[in-house]
Amino acid sequence: MTVESGVHTSEESDARAIERSRDEPEQFAALFDRHADSVHRYVARRLGPQAAEDLMSETFITAFRQRHRYDLGRADARPWLFGIATNLISRHRRAEARRLKALAQLPAPVDDAEHVADLAVARAGAQRARPDLAAALARLSAGQRDVVLLVAWADLDYHETAEALGVPVGTVRSRLHRARSTLREALGGSDPTAFREAHAHD
Repeated sequence: MTVESGVHTSEESDARAIERSRDEPEQFAALFDRHADSVHRYVARRLGPQAAEDLMSETFITAFRQRHRYDLGRADARPWLFGIATNLISRHRRAEARRLKALAQLPAPVDDAEHVADLAVARAGAQRARPDLAAALARLSAGQRDVVLLVAWADLDYHETAEALGVPVGTVRSRLHRARSTLREALGGSDPTAFREAHAHD
């Protein structure tokens, strides 16, 4: 049962599936079915397709081991899962930086550049901006980049991003503000994350 953006084809929430898995471990498979594809895409965009499979698997192995600590008051497990994935990605900061810098040197969009461009550049409306975006992402601090990409690529709102990273919402807002300034300058005034503003809840 594969679904996008946390919309399930059954009435059972992620929290309920996790709760059931505590006594029946096989029930955890429902969480994998719902969210593995989106976690895989997020990791692939950040580290490339070669690393995505392993880190996606490690994300769900970690989540399974930690399922007894999950807050069952949170019906949607996406922030939790993307938080685990982002923490695993943090072990590969140098690889991510190298990837972004390499993509920044590309003269024109190619298939591999899709991972860096994706929705952010599509919303900015400029395919030619992909190398500039990659270069700008590489210049962001790790914290700023995590916030920007959780918002733009994992489709989390501010509160979900704060939950994923274990930081206050105010920290998410301040990091995103600083990151947007850098990205806006690199893209000649276009803000590649502004499209999420309408979906970010106060």
